[in-house]
Amino acid sequence: MTMNFIIIILLLYGTIHFYIGLRGWQSLSTKSSPFFSLIYLFIFSFFALAYPLGSFIQKLSPSVISDTLLLAGSFWLGMIYYLFLFILLIDILRIIDKYKPFLPLTLKRSPLLVATTVFLITTCLITYGAWNARHPVTLNYEITIPKPAGASSVETLQVVMVSDIHLGQIIDNRRLKKIVNRINQLEPDIVLIPGDIIDHKVDVLLNQHMIETFRKLRPKLGTYAVLGNHEYFDQNTELAIEYLEQGNIHILRDQWTLVDNSFYVVGRDDLSKKRYTGMDRQSLETVMAGIDHTLPIILLDHQPTNLQDAVTQGVDLQLSGHTHLGQLFPNSLITRKLYEVDWGYIQKDNLQAIVSCGIGTWGPPIRIGNSPEIINLTIHFTK
Repeated sequence: MTMNFIIIILLLYGTIHFYIGLRGWQSLSTKSSPFFSLIYLFIFSFFALAYPLGSFIQKLSPSVISDTLLLAGSFWLGMIYYLFLFILLIDILRIIDKYKPFLPLTLKRSPLLVATTVFLITTCLITYGAWNARHPVTLNYEITIPKPAGASSVETLQVVMVSDIHLGQIIDNRRLKKIVNRINQLEPDIVLIPGDIIDHKVDVLLNQHMIETFRKLRPKLGTYAVLGNHEYFDQNTELAIEYLEQGNIHILRDQWTLVDNSFYVVGRDDLSKKRYTGMDRQSLETVMAGIDHTLPIILLDHQPTNLQDAVTQGVDLQLSGHTHLGQLFPNSLITRKLYEVDWGYIQKDNLQAIVSCGIGTWGPPIRIGNSPEIINLTIHFTK
């Protein structure tokens, strides 16, 4: 992350907080005592500084203090996002009302009442979002790939796909154990993970004994995964791969493997490799060299970009994640514009693709407008 980018983010973060803090101060100053206003200023400043301060302390020396600040700051990121949207909407309505009055006088004369209502609505929204983020649903898909599944003559394959787990201080080993238990209950033939297994720090896999937890997965044909952009955040990608391999997760990095002499699983490195290493990932054509196209081909690619590439190379099924479906509504309106499909199923010529919104969270541990999910996929092969 370049210094210019960090400065831009901090300026944006500070500007949004100044705007929201000022509006809160203005609504309080009409009714409250100076002492109460100072308490407001102290509390607001604490939460505003919690995330950047926690990140700074964690880099110097991780501790309970840094973890607590990061947790509080993570929830605050969700709060500040919706407070910003609500206050911006109110200010737009005020501007319209200035030229064409339509707002009730009671509201215009009671800024503290409006501010309190906005705060309570936002708090309820964040509370629901935090609960929702911890209760994944199981989505069932059933598709047919019009190819025979090789020498084993398998007619049906049961796949469990989980993307964007984002393991770290928030999605910890306790959460991972629940995810592994949910996967095992579905009795999959194979588990596929299209990237972003860790959130940031690679050593969380070792420190929280997550490697042992991954070993408890029991798919008949193994667990395969690819890298996401977050596996590059810590600049320690090789160590991440080493730890995950110790957990019996086979990482496919611009590679393919023939599973049970029946079908191929192809894994692409993530697009962000170029940004963090200066090297491009291999082309899909190069990655798939040597594949027998008469057998079913399943592609794992973290980001659902350029589906036409998979169509051209004869991929039968692509599984992706990354989008989170925006995670916080109305961000889904943005992801819908960025990707050909940002969630769910699509068929494009002979290619079928499924994009998951993921099971974990990034930044705010909150989901609004979508639910964390485990994909339970039944694939039928034709004889």
